[in-house]
Amino acid sequence: MYSKSIEDYIEAIYNIISRKGYVRTKDIAAELNVTSPSVSAMLKKLQKEGLVFYEKYGGITLTPEGEKIAKAVNQRHETLKKLLKIIFVSEDVAEQDACNLEHSLSHESITQLTNLVQFIESRPMELQWLERFKTFCETGECE
Repeated sequence: MYSKSIEDYIEAIYNIISRKGYVRTKDIAAELNVTSPSVSAMLKKLQKEGLVFYEKYGGITLTPEGEKIAKAVNQRHETLKKLLKIIFVSEDVAEQDACNLEHSLSHESITQLTNLVQFIESRPMELQWLERFKTFCETGECE
């Protein structure tokens, strides 16, 4: 298991590559709201860990292991964000909370939350309880 910081950098690189097709140090700095020297230091660490290919003043790519980790972190993030949005958490708050939670929950909890989201998404006709929950959130009253 990698630290939150390492996972954040790997996920940021993955997301930037997905959006732009390439990534530079300044892209990561902007994405994570950190300085370019901090990014350079972390990239050296990530390269030593075998998670990125990095040349100073050049492009940055994920190794197969880095991409595997990035996809796993991204999946956790998306599952948590979807779950929070299902229960009517606003987009911005769901995004931020998913970022915080994705690093702190166990594999077992993430697996079960993923199962729950998939179950809910696969049964849209059976979600009367969700409408009742929404009403409860708005009024504080149970039907």
